[in-house]
Amino acid sequence: MKKLLIPAAILLLAAISCNESPRSAFNRKVADYAVVTIDAPDLSGITDNGKEVLNLYRFAADQIDSIYWKQYFGDRETLLGSIEDPAQKTFAEINYGPWDRFNGRSFVEGWSDRPLGAGFYPADMSVSEFEEWNCAEKSSPYTLIRRDENGALKTVWYHDEYKENLEKIASYLKAAADITIKPSVKNYLLKKADALLSDNYYDSSIAWLEMNDSKMDLVIGPDEVTDDQLLGIKRSYEAFVFLKNQARTDELTQYVSSLPSFQEELPGDPAYKAFQPGAGSNIFSCDALYYAGKANAGVKVIAINRPVDADVQADMGTRTILIENIIKAKYNYIVSPMGELLLDPAFSAHLSYEAFFWNIVFREVAHGLGVKQTLDGKGSVIEALGKTAPTMETIKANTAGVLLVCSLQNHYDIHHIFTKEDALTTFFASILRSVRFGEGSTLGRSNFIIYNYLGEKGAYQRKASGQYTLDLAKMEEALSELTATVLKIQATGDFDAALEFENNYSKKGANNDADVLAAGLEKIPADIRFNFVR
Repeated sequence: MKKLLIPAAILLLAAISCNESPRSAFNRKVADYAVVTIDAPDLSGITDNGKEVLNLYRFAADQIDSIYWKQYFGDRETLLGSIEDPAQKTFAEINYGPWDRFNGRSFVEGWSDRPLGAGFYPADMSVSEFEEWNCAEKSSPYTLIRRDENGALKTVWYHDEYKENLEKIASYLKAAADITIKPSVKNYLLKKADALLSDNYYDSSIAWLEMNDSKMDLVIGPDEVTDDQLLGIKRSYEAFVFLKNQARTDELTQYVSSLPSFQEELPGDPAYKAFQPGAGSNIFSCDALYYAGKANAGVKVIAINRPVDADVQADMGTRTILIENIIKAKYNYIVSPMGELLLDPAFSAHLSYEAFFWNIVFREVAHGLGVKQTLDGKGSVIEALGKTAPTMETIKANTAGVLLVCSLQNHYDIHHIFTKEDALTTFFASILRSVRFGEGSTLGRSNFIIYNYLGEKGAYQRKASGQYTLDLAKMEEALSELTATVLKIQATGDFDAALEFENNYSKKGANNDADVLAAGLEKIPADIRFNFVR
């Protein structure tokens, strides 16, 4: 087994806490999420004002957590109060509801399986009913769909539904704005407070991208659409509190400055990759101090690319944030052990933390590539592709990202850090890890599609021993073909092609079941959960 890269701020704890019954059927499910402690950060370079700002960020994030419970499921206390088994209760807290994030099935008596629209729509609303309803506000990412007293559909704005929580958040952000000594931070916090109370996020997104001189960061609001598996429209609330790693940020900036030339090298018709993000795009390396809401539910993200709005991306660009302490935790305790277990030794020798890190860097960068508006007048890619949009976008980011990393080798002499073979092999090990998330999640479904596509193209063989051998040349070629296919689907807004492609390739097979069983026998967790030390 390779030497693990364990940051000082992270300690893997026992996955089953002492208050969980050893006989509980849920002990194994809880153990699939290994506990990682996020220690109190080193704030030696932060002023006393800055430390108080950090506290206010956490208070705001706690309110986001309350909103997300209501948004995704409903009343948190009623659910948890109905569960007697401590391990089952912990599993409900991990999933923010009675539904297993890996497959959408209910694990609490009295609750049916998760509706495709989670809590965003009436459970009895069909797609056709939504489409036939004449309402301009229905497709806003920031409206809930409800029924009135006569059973007709109506919209409720997020800022009205969650007014009490949002007013508290706004007060915390305004208090932090009064304390901070940095004008850029003050500007962002005041604009974000206004945005949360109005559901108009353009100005606050621009202010966030202009905030480059702060050691701390708060990313907060409704951003991700992956919970909406009915229509792929409605955004979930989440919050991240970060501390910037300046040295690593400087290193990232050196390489990512060549992004425009990288995009030209992506496969497919040039028209399908013509989007140019604004000149304000940048990239940060940070350590996570706190996650809340969607960010803390189920599988934990290890990088983000924001803002998600196409108009902001075109006018100003995006910021990619690599969450380095969480990336290291996932590599050490999941990706590397999965690779060592399931790859033939000739290929497991190519597992590399640096390759994993840079794959993640360019996966997030790739979210800003391709196109944002369809080329034939169908509107935005998200509108045209509907419920298939999150899956297509996740595939594109993953496959285009690793291709960009392979391209990086052609631009810079970094073979002493990692090689193209390391990047492709580590990418495949991460795919084996990610299919454990199941068909019930956008991330799991996307990785099933990549896995099955690579298999069809002969990029790997699974031996009788259960270990994989790889044909890296075929893998790179297949990833190029897959990226080109998805870029075309997005640019043409071809919903039928996206749905057919997803249905054909997203099926779980016997090999996947065997891999999951092998990982379980070796007690390799599927993901992590956090113990935050304040």
